[in-house]
Amino acid sequence: MRGIVLAGRWIPSYFRMDFNLTDEQRAFQESVRAFARRELEQGAFHRAHVSEFPRDIALKMARAGLLGITLPESDGGMGGTLMDAVLAIEQVALACPRSADVLQEGNFGAIRVLAAFGTADQKRRYLSKVLSGEEIIAVAMTEPNAGSAVTDLETSAKPDGAGFRISGQKVFPNPHADQYVVYVRYGPGVGGIGSVLLRKGAPGFTLGKPSKFLSGADWAALYFDDVYVPPEDVLLREGGFKKQIASFNVERIGNAARSLAFGRYCYTAARDYAGVRKQFGRLLCEFQGIQWKFAEMKVQLDAAQLLLYRAAVNADRGFPAPEETTVAKLTCNQTGFNVANEAMQIMGGLGYTQETLVEYCFRRSRGWMIAGGSIEMMKNRLAEIIFERRFSQRAPRARAS
Repeated sequence: MRGIVLAGRWIPSYFRMDFNLTDEQRAFQESVRAFARRELEQGAFHRAHVSEFPRDIALKMARAGLLGITLPESDGGMGGTLMDAVLAIEQVALACPRSADVLQEGNFGAIRVLAAFGTADQKRRYLSKVLSGEEIIAVAMTEPNAGSAVTDLETSAKPDGAGFRISGQKVFPNPHADQYVVYVRYGPGVGGIGSVLLRKGAPGFTLGKPSKFLSGADWAALYFDDVYVPPEDVLLREGGFKKQIASFNVERIGNAARSLAFGRYCYTAARDYAGVRKQFGRLLCEFQGIQWKFAEMKVQLDAAQLLLYRAAVNADRGFPAPEETTVAKLTCNQTGFNVANEAMQIMGGLGYTQETLVEYCFRRSRGWMIAGGSIEMMKNRLAEIIFERRFSQRAPRARAS
């Protein structure tokens, strides 16, 4: 048998890294592409400029089996892989960028936390309605004084009989959601943080004045005034924060996939435009300066895609890969935004208008450099991995005199 000795181990010649999709993955990719073109492409422009959550798209995706792709079949999911979810986001985004948001939210974030830690009863009452497309779930974590420093959150959960009373405030969640995974503090320190499930409309639970992000998406503050949570709606008690935050490695794969998919959409739109638009009697694609932009965009997109696929595939194998998911999110966030920016530049005034979806993708991709862990926090995390030590970002405590 042919092979080589590497680090004292015999490596047979058939050992190799395969960068190609499997037959099953290609078939799934093609089926999602066909669904997206048939069901989502028409109306894509309108959807991008309406702030309300497109519930009709969630229902279509539920019927197509595209919500809960990675969740176990026993929980009502499809039993697929993270790589399947990434491939689906890519294909949907190319047909309808706004619908990619629906797909991402139906496979990552709050829905995975509920599936991972919820009781059978909670899954029946909450998760099943999300997977059917009937309801929307969102995370309520960020507070006015607790953003990247999320462990500074103050929303309290005080015992009341077998249940709890919730008091506090959250900012930036989706106000159109029907249910929320609310991070709360049962006691002091990181170990005192957990979460509860709350439905909109609970007594004492109110929404603040609606506002908008740069992307056009709505957000509103959530206020909890002594809201009672029965014991059956407690998701995680004290010590639950570390379990929840561990899910962010997977959440970052979804964030990265959407960022990169929007960049790919803009790249495709700009390429098509450069192939027909003329200036000075020549097609845009015939100018060397434009050619170099496309060459650089392709390199960025392909490199980011490889890092994203590596993170997704290894996460599916069960490897603990905080480094890989952090690298993927950082790279895809920056690449998605950079490519959207360059595509807009190539398309000139038209790209800057709301007559195309390039400017929409530009605005949306900018937000993901903040959400789910800012690019600065990703760099901090990588520094800790590189030097194998923790670097606290908090100010040093004053010594007692």
